Amino acid sequence: MEQIFQHDFIIPPSACDFDGRLSYPGAFSVFMDLATEHAEHLGVGLSAMRARDRFWLTVKTRIVFQERPEISEVVRLLTWPEKPGPLRFNRSYEMRRDGALLVAGRTEWAVMNTGTGALARSTDVLPEALCYERGSALDSGYARVAGSFEGLEPFSEYRVRSTDIDLGGHMNNAAYPRALFSAFSSEELRGREIHSVDLIFRAPCFEGDMLSFCKKERDGGTDYRMARGGETVLLARVE
Repeated sequence: MEQIFQHDFIIPPSACDFDGRLSYPGAFSVFMDLATEHAEHLGVGLSAMRARDRFWLTVKTRIVFQERPEISEVVRLLTWPEKPGPLRFNRSYEMRRDGALLVAGRTEWAVMNTGTGALARSTDVLPEALCYERGSALDSGYARVAGSFEGLEPFSEYRVRSTDIDLGGHMNNAAYPRALFSAFSSEELRGREIHSVDLIFRAPCFEGDMLSFCKKERDGGTDYRMARGGETVLLARVE
């Protein structure tokens, strides 16, 4: 069984920003859709997992941008599961143009038993025939964002909408970066070329939740906290 799943992809208008390039949240959506498609091929897609009372949980994800392709460009998407640990899984992603790397990413997952709430062991999830010949798409590890944002006033708020909700009944993973980047104007985003975005998921959100955003500057970037009242639901680092 082949580890790497790949195919050509046309950058759609729905994933692009005001400059006609793949948006930062759009990259998260493209990679999430790619992972979902590969999971179906491996027999561990949504329907197969629900039949076994299991559900994929995103723990953290990191995307590094070398160059963002333009609308309607044809790129090659690649994804592969890395060799898993006992309870955690990592999946790598690449977006290439004529062999040149444009965007790379990595996501850490866990699998929860929806009946018991316990995490499933990796040996009980992925096919035994799957070979792990390729390592990570990223040389750098996930960012470690400290959760202390005491004394900082929120600079923006976001109410979770029905359009943010997925089949699991909570906020879709791809909706978090959309909510975060919606806190900035187009001029603010146009004035900064982002190299990397890290998201660390802490708690699920639901329709109607009001989320507040705080930020603190650091060398080379900015850390963000997305909170529901006093509860942290997401930590992020943008560099």
